[in-house]
Amino acid sequence: MKKNKNPDFDKPKVIILAGPTGSGKTSFGVKLALALDAEIINADSMQVYRGMDIGTATPTPDEQKGVPHHLFNIVDPDEEFNAALYRERALPVIRDISIRNKVCIILGGTGLYIKSLLEGLFECPARDPGLREKLGKECELYGSQRLHERLLLLDPEYAKKIHPNDKLRIIRGLEIYQLTNDLPSSLIKTQQQSRELDPRMFCLIMDRKKLYERINLRTEAMLEAGLLDETKKLLEDGYSPRLKSMKAIGYRHMIKFINGEYSMEDALGILKRDTRRYAKRQLTWFAADAQYKSISFNHFYQVKDEITTFLYLPPERE
Repeated sequence: MKKNKNPDFDKPKVIILAGPTGSGKTSFGVKLALALDAEIINADSMQVYRGMDIGTATPTPDEQKGVPHHLFNIVDPDEEFNAALYRERALPVIRDISIRNKVCIILGGTGLYIKSLLEGLFECPARDPGLREKLGKECELYGSQRLHERLLLLDPEYAKKIHPNDKLRIIRGLEIYQLTNDLPSSLIKTQQQSRELDPRMFCLIMDRKKLYERINLRTEAMLEAGLLDETKKLLEDGYSPRLKSMKAIGYRHMIKFINGEYSMEDALGILKRDTRRYAKRQLTWFAADAQYKSISFNHFYQVKDEITTFLYLPPERE
C-alpha cells in the first residue's frame, strides 16, 4: 500500500504493535504487514541475538515470508546491546523505510526499547545502591501504592504515566528526584533528543487465563523444538552463563537443568511460571501508557482501517 506524499511530512509515521509474550504479536504483525505492504522492525530485546531463535521465539523464515524483517539476529550473545543502541540502529532503518514510501511496523514486547525509540533517553544520575535499597525496603513494608502517591505529589505529570504497581519505575522516579532535586518530568522535557517519529500505538491483549494457557503450551513447544539443545550449543560455543543474554527466560532454566540444579520437570514448571510473570509485567508497563490502544485478534480489520486513515492524515504538530 502506498502512502500519499506530502511536503509537510517531517516525521516518519510508524505503527507500534506491542503486547505481552505469547499473545500472538508475530502472526498478527505479519498479517498486518502483508495487508499494508509494510516492513517490520524488531522491538524485542532478546530477538536481536544470534543463535537464540527458539528461546526468544524469533520469527521463523516461514513466518517472515513475504515481509522484510529488520533488527533480528544482529548481535552475538556476548555483545553489548541496550535501549540506546537499539534506538541508534532503528532510526536509520525507519527513515529508509519511510523514504521508500513503505509502511513501518515496530513489533515487539520490550517497552523500554519502544519508549527509547519514540522519546529518546534523557540523561540522569547513576543508580544509588544505598538509596535504592532504602526505597525498596519501604516499598516492601508499605507497598508500591504508597510510594506512587508520594511520587504523585512530587511530580504528577511523571507519576500519572506509571502504574501504581510498577515499583521499579516508581523507585527510579523518587531516586532521580532525591539525587538531583529536580523533577523527572522536567529532565525529560529538557533532554537533547527530540521526538522524531509520529506513532500510532497498539497493544495486543487477551483474556489473562487464555494468555497463560498459551504461554504454557508455547513453553512446551519450545522444549520440543530443541530449546535444550540450543542452550547446550551456546555453552559449547563459549558463551558464559553469566552473560545477560544467557540469563534470559528459558536459557537460565535450561542451564540449571544442565548443571543438575533442576530436574526437567522443575525446569519446565519454573520456566512456565517465570514466563507468566514476565507477561504480567509487560501488561503492567503497557497499561500504564495511555498512548497504547488495546486490541484483540478480532480487531484486525478495524486496526487495518485505522492505520490506513492515520497514514493519510497530516501529522500532528507539537
